Amino acid sequence: MIVVKAPAKINWFLQVAGRRDDGYHDIISIMQSISLHDTLVFEEHGTLELASAMDLPARENLVYRAAELLQEAAGCSHGALITLQKSIPSAAGLGGGSSDAAAALIGLNRLWKLGLHDQELRTLGSKLGSDIPFFIGPPCALVAGRGEKVTPLPAGSVRSHALLLLKPDIGIATAWAYGNYRMLTKKTVDIKLFCQALGRSDFSTLKRLAFNDLEDAVISRYQVIAALKARLLEQGAEFSLMSGSGSTVFGVFRSPEDARRASESFTDTWSCAADTIVDGEQG
Repeated sequence: MIVVKAPAKINWFLQVAGRRDDGYHDIISIMQSISLHDTLVFEEHGTLELASAMDLPARENLVYRAAELLQEAAGCSHGALITLQKSIPSAAGLGGGSSDAAAALIGLNRLWKLGLHDQELRTLGSKLGSDIPFFIGPPCALVAGRGEKVTPLPAGSVRSHALLLLKPDIGIATAWAYGNYRMLTKKTVDIKLFCQALGRSDFSTLKRLAFNDLEDAVISRYQVIAALKARLLEQGAEFSLMSGSGSTVFGVFRSPEDARRASESFTDTWSCAADTIVDGEQG
């Protein structure tokens, strides 16, 4: 039996760099894995089976599709019983489905003793979803292109930060968020300065530099996003931002205690106090 944790992620910033010929968008983002996670359990089995409480046919789940893709790429017919235990909300901008797929590639590579390297798994993952290569590791990275270009941040830039996540009772499809995005003014990102500010927990600089190009489009339809951001600031967050294509909003706090204390004020919506992951890979 092999157990792999599949962490959620936030985007410290998200810039949409333009639409590609293949219909996707190029992005520039710093993605960060966090302690909120799903859990996948892998056991030897005669056939490929997925057990989960999700209201989705197993064969349509990214976990099952990742397993089939790995079978095909490795030229093997091994089976496995995969049990998926969900904690990350869906359609939330936290990358839960992509992280689960990455965990499937990692876990089955171990279970089946295939010996594939991380870059080989990233290449496979990119065929299924744009965020999957990031979740192969490391826990914090500069992500560009469709998501296939993953560059680890310097070690001094990665440290633990306390977060409070809020998700209203709405789900936002990634395709809808990008489809409704309109570039008004192109922002420039001083990535070196951003990394330095992360490493120092320089909240005033991070507040000034952090942004999400998709926020305006999402807020124009779902004003609850802006309201939750404002409430996080009222409860002591240093700054707040929408993650990915939404609908989750996160606030950054000076300590885990501050984040947990603030969570007591959000009994009317899903909330989760979490920490950023500093090192290590999934599992």
